[in-house]
Amino acid sequence: MQDFLAAIEIDATIAFSRTVTESDISLFAGISGDFARNHIDEAYMRGTPFGGRIAHGLLLLGYTSRASTLMCEACLKGSDAFVPLALGFDRVRFLRPVRIGETITIRYAIEGVDVARGRVTSAVTIENEAAEPVLAATHIVKWVPA
Repeated sequence: MQDFLAAIEIDATIAFSRTVTESDISLFAGISGDFARNHIDEAYMRGTPFGGRIAHGLLLLGYTSRASTLMCEACLKGSDAFVPLALGFDRVRFLRPVRIGETITIRYAIEGVDVARGRVTSAVTIENEAAEPVLAATHIVKWVPA
């Protein structure tokens, strides 16, 4: 286990972009039960400083799951010797609203490896099209021998 964790590169980064869609918002509202007006009532939200509906913060955080999976697969390099388990997120911040139709970029960068505890911490960020941060968090993954 120590050799595996020691080989994980600090600053290794995964990034991808996606456009937030109307169906993303609708499906997430149905799954989560969060039907707040700021997510589902366009007419109401047009009259606010946001100018229209905005994505759920937890939907945005959910997009980071793909980045975590990609990073874990890259660290495993095809091995089945370990199982990565998400322990959670620390210091999650929703910094700016994201509107339907905006393309965001999710970045996931390893920032620390704790060999003794079998944990890896990563900085997770999402930026909008103007390269402004919209979400920031720290993700903790525990690596368990298979």
